[in-house]
Amino acid sequence: MTYETLIYEIENGVASITINRPAQLNAIDVLTAKELALAAKQCSADSAVRCVVLTGAGDRAFCAGGDVAGFAADPERVDSLIKEMTTHLHEAISILARMRAPVVAKVNGMVAGAGLGLMAAADLAVVSQKAKFTSAYTKIGLTPDGSTTWYMPRLIGLRRTRELFLLNRLLSADEAMAWGLVNRVVAPEELVAAVDEIAQQIARGPTLAYGSIKRLLLLSNDTELEHQMKHEAASIVQMSRSHDGLAGVKAFKDKVEPSFVGS
Repeated sequence: MTYETLIYEIENGVASITINRPAQLNAIDVLTAKELALAAKQCSADSAVRCVVLTGAGDRAFCAGGDVAGFAADPERVDSLIKEMTTHLHEAISILARMRAPVVAKVNGMVAGAGLGLMAAADLAVVSQKAKFTSAYTKIGLTPDGSTTWYMPRLIGLRRTRELFLLNRLLSADEAMAWGLVNRVVAPEELVAAVDEIAQQIARGPTLAYGSIKRLLLLSNDTELEHQMKHEAASIVQMSRSHDGLAGVKAFKDKVEPSFVGS
């Protein structure tokens, strides 16, 4: 499939989705949101995809959120454009969060607005030392979107989420790490290699089990302890019947490294 606003590539089980609007700081317009949803569906439907890397083109921004300048150019349709954009963006985020392949955010620069949601929906976030993080919504009289009010309290707590949204706090990469917003901070020149190493490790892993872990973690937010343990029991039994589960148990018995195929 050909994309206008994204670069989609797959190699060695790793699919890369790059928002390719560097002149707009990789801001999301309606077309970009539509294509993100299509790319997410493509990843989810392809059994060859065992890890997804999500990033932005250039070295200035991962994603600066919604394309506010583009929306403002058509003032009579701002509301309808934002509604259409969020509909497609939220579909993309839902698919990324629920697909079996783990998603790694490669954060190369500024993250703002809905970009925070895209990053938060990723299972892991590796960021450049020069990255910055802000919500920016109330600065222009708007409220958060892109899953940020769901993910932020769970990642960084309610107090810090309020500070991020109400005060438009600008976080450095080290502050984002200290707050629990990201997993790892690396020098800008080390970002590509660091993410490649993680992506390849994940792509060699038990993809079916990864998908079940993602599902269990999403369920845990609204599930009582005993019900969650029932979900855990059902999942581990199901995985013990899978190719990779059986291979892993046998490799443990034989004291060798397992070879996983993702099923």
